[in-house]
Amino acid sequence: MSTRYPFTAVVGMDDLRLALLLNAVSPAVGGVLVRGEKGTAKSTAVRALADLLPEVAVVAGCRFSCDPAAPDARCPDGPHESGPGAARAARMVELPVGASEDRLVGALDIERALGEGVKAFEPGLLADAHRGILYVDEVNLLHDHLIDLLLDAAAMGSSYVEREGVSVRHAARFLLVGTMNPEEGELRPQLLDRFGLTVEVAASREPEQRVEVVRRRLAYDDDPAGFAARWADEEGALRERVVAARELLPSVVLGDAVLLQIAATCAAFEVDGMRADIVMARTATALAAWAGRTEVTSEDVRQAALLALPHRRRRNPFDAPGLDQDKLDETLEQFQDENEGDDDPDPGPDGPGGGGGGGVPPQGDSPESPAESPESSESSDAVEPPAAPAPSGPGERAAVKAAEPFRTKMLSVPGLGEGAAGRRSRARTDHGRTTGSRRPQGALTKLHLTATVQAAAPHQRARGRSGRGLVVRRDDLRQATREGREGNLVLFVVDASGSMAARQRMSAVKGAVLSLLLDAYQRRDKVGLITFRGKEAELALPPTSSVDAAAARLETVPTGGRTPLAAGLLKAHDVLRVERLRDPSRRPLLVVVTDGRATGGPEPVALGARAARLHAAEGTASVVVDCESGMVRLGLAGELARELGGTAVTLDELRADSIAGLVKDVQGTSRRAA
Repeated sequence: MSTRYPFTAVVGMDDLRLALLLNAVSPAVGGVLVRGEKGTAKSTAVRALADLLPEVAVVAGCRFSCDPAAPDARCPDGPHESGPGAARAARMVELPVGASEDRLVGALDIERALGEGVKAFEPGLLADAHRGILYVDEVNLLHDHLIDLLLDAAAMGSSYVEREGVSVRHAARFLLVGTMNPEEGELRPQLLDRFGLTVEVAASREPEQRVEVVRRRLAYDDDPAGFAARWADEEGALRERVVAARELLPSVVLGDAVLLQIAATCAAFEVDGMRADIVMARTATALAAWAGRTEVTSEDVRQAALLALPHRRRRNPFDAPGLDQDKLDETLEQFQDENEGDDDPDPGPDGPGGGGGGGVPPQGDSPESPAESPESSESSDAVEPPAAPAPSGPGERAAVKAAEPFRTKMLSVPGLGEGAAGRRSRARTDHGRTTGSRRPQGALTKLHLTATVQAAAPHQRARGRSGRGLVVRRDDLRQATREGREGNLVLFVVDASGSMAARQRMSAVKGAVLSLLLDAYQRRDKVGLITFRGKEAELALPPTSSVDAAAARLETVPTGGRTPLAAGLLKAHDVLRVERLRDPSRRPLLVVVTDGRATGGPEPVALGARAARLHAAEGTASVVVDCESGMVRLGLAGELARELGGTAVTLDELRADSIAGLVKDVQGTSRRAA
């Protein structure tokens, strides 16, 4: 087994270390979501935490790590007799992004369940992580249904497997830690809320601190065992402190005045539901225990709010994370306990008043360590929008702000795909309504019971069936085929030319694109953004899962100049060609936002039509958002839609509450009805 990087050797990242330690003290806090740019040692810090957890006593031979002092009465390996058990280190289990549902929750041996009537169950990662740590790197790239299963198990402390009348339940209590890079896409707000705490991490901008990071990393890579030995004393001291805080935790008093501060804080920041209040209460209690106190203070509440509330205030991916600390201080002061006075309680060694704001042991006890300053908890992962290009020619205008977004009608790709799970177009998926059956290819995951019985029934006499059980062979098993929804690649091609700016419509157009981006976020799509103006088209944002990055780019798009429509469509053709090679199962949806005009160069209209026919020839699903306005309409956007083989909708028709018609399919629902 390789030697892990020591937790106490991690430089900086005080909030991250504190959040991890609080969950080690009180797993009921609900886990940690770590957000930050690549290369910030998020995974290193998380993996290092496992060595700080105390050993756990388990029932010998139990695959579900039952506690011998209180064995689970419903354990699939039980019943167990009470006894001393065996001690082992707490496990660190990693969930790969591409894991299947069976790998996560476990799998039933359907053949034995049907033929022998026994619950032959192969435990999954949730069972392995029981009483340890479950770590999900790039949690934002995990399929939504797996995240739902994961968070449900974390919230309930148990995992249920239900299939064809056979059910298995086992305990699954673990410290859940997820890491993600926001540039690769956001988690839905509903899933964000299920993580107890969230911290933002970023690389230090202090040269001395960066030098120390490099020095320690090089020393570790040269001699991992020797480097770990030099930090063994600090690791041991921190491990003992975790154990002491766990023992003190049941004695911590959470007074009514403090509870009032917690409730007032959650109400002041308008967080949804009651989970934030509960998480803050548990976090504040863990902070007090970590500092060696038996009473929760206002400072504990403040620190708990900074860790538990920022991610719960995001209503959509365009909201910047963070918390207004002045407002937080005003709220806490308003509901200050009159009996608390101004006396600061003794925070104990390395308590909330020093080194990390919540009791993180100061780094660098060794002589070579430089002085460190805690990074602000207000660090933001919001995408930094590029500087808006200055107008480059006569008649060009600077970028305008987008109008308020609205709920759009659903645009979908026709046919049946097989792409990544999402919420836009019809697809063959592992989840959804059952549409038929087939022979399993590889491991059986979703049994079609009726088809299996029908396949086995004709052979019962030949197989010598004598009892009530059905004699089932491997060849009889049938896999259920299901139909659900997939996410698509939505590529926006936005006209930013002078014909759009002259009518002062760009704000409304950007508002419409922003609305479609929000819809793409909710439906788990990838998005890309191309703009065309002047003499050329520009790939403003390559296809990505980060719709807030697309929104940031959109805000900086200036308008003016000629209308190189053909260049925009050709650029889109090149982007889609490359994306088909990278991800052939993800089907594209081309959304062209324009009034249909084309200017500049010889025969610009004919060139635009030829470029559109390239997309039509490849069967690319497309929709044209017609931005033409005024009393006299040329209908050029409709002509472009016909060349693309798609359909056109106006800005008004794009709204979900529009009375212009029903949801439009990109192939032209109205034409088929006619």
